[in-house]
Amino acid sequence: MTSVDETLMDWLRDAHAAEQQAETMLKGMTSRLEHYPDLRARIEQHIGETQNQADRIRGCIEKRGGSTSTVKDAGGKLLAMGQALSGLFVSDEVMKGAIAGYAFENMEIASYEILIAAAEEAGDHDTKQVCEEILEEERAMADWLEDHLPDLTSQYLLREQSPEVAAKR
Repeated sequence: MTSVDETLMDWLRDAHAAEQQAETMLKGMTSRLEHYPDLRARIEQHIGETQNQADRIRGCIEKRGGSTSTVKDAGGKLLAMGQALSGLFVSDEVMKGAIAGYAFENMEIASYEILIAAAEEAGDHDTKQVCEEILEEERAMADWLEDHLPDLTSQYLLREQSPEVAAKR
């Protein structure tokens, strides 16, 4: 049986790996969003938030006497690179990316809810506070995506119907 502290540490390592994965995935998307400036700007903002989140989670891990998991971090980055590369082969990459981003943000929201509860159970109020702050950033990104999906869809459909886009196909 593992202790609450060991489980919390393992979940913090998972969260760090997820932030590494998110950063790689988001960076892979931004280079192909030249026709979607609002989405690109918000993703670039979230890349900075994601890097800061990974640093804060690393700080929680180190404060608890541990270190990040090289294996988990590398696995997350590898998975994200595969996700980014798969977008090159679909014509509606921006829409698939928006769906994946929204789903990923909601996965992170659930993860941080669990981390908050585990940190509370472990009596680690500093980690709980960090996770609460990150949770709000993840909710803000998910909310932004949800609010902008209809406009993004309209932009995509208009671009697809324009003669210059059709001529490139």
